[in-house]
Amino acid sequence: MTLAKLNQQDLKGMDQRGRVKLINSVVGYKSANLIGTVDSKGQENLSIVSSVIHLGSSPALIGFISRPHSVERHTLENIITGGYYTINAVSADIAQQAHQTSARYDKRQSEFDMVGLTAEYDDDFPAPFVLQSPLKMGMKLVERITIATNQTELVIGEIDRIWLAKKAVMPDGYVDVESLQLVTISGLDSYHTTERLHRLSYAKPDTLVYPLTLEGDPSSWLAFEKQK
Repeated sequence: MTLAKLNQQDLKGMDQRGRVKLINSVVGYKSANLIGTVDSKGQENLSIVSSVIHLGSSPALIGFISRPHSVERHTLENIITGGYYTINAVSADIAQQAHQTSARYDKRQSEFDMVGLTAEYDDDFPAPFVLQSPLKMGMKLVERITIATNQTELVIGEIDRIWLAKKAVMPDGYVDVESLQLVTISGLDSYHTTERLHRLSYAKPDTLVYPLTLEGDPSSWLAFEKQK
């Protein structure tokens, strides 16, 4: 395999659009999610992101990156003012509609309506979920960090509630996202389905890892189920 070597000078000399596509691609596969929000007037908003990350389990924290707030950012502004939002995983059957939400619609236009997805509400939770998503989380904003180097915003939320298919939850609590036919993103516009290699055992210094069954170690999740 022949490798191309690019130094910082090469990167700075590239066409801007080409550089953006390259740098967004080299980090590999990223999860595809739709962020659902609503403003104080009831105007709904939906936007696709590929930067959702796990930040901790106790409390259950999830983060995502928003571009700089130097211009109007409907999603970010709705989260700041309302304090609640949803994260909805993108499955293969709605990937094209999800991608279309990246278009710059006017604030008065709901991306739900413009791309043909359905807003769904749950009891007292104020932000809209995506009906067609098989895995969705209701989030409460807990922290917003402006990254000094490039002014992007790290939005950190705590999980308030989760909706997902029971069939996807393994006995040990692992969520089999592949069974939900979720897609990943590479770069800015390439969508992929996945194929699991295997689940592996907990790594210990004195023991080689070994493949697990899909169900894994059932003890932790089964104990939780018995408590309900």
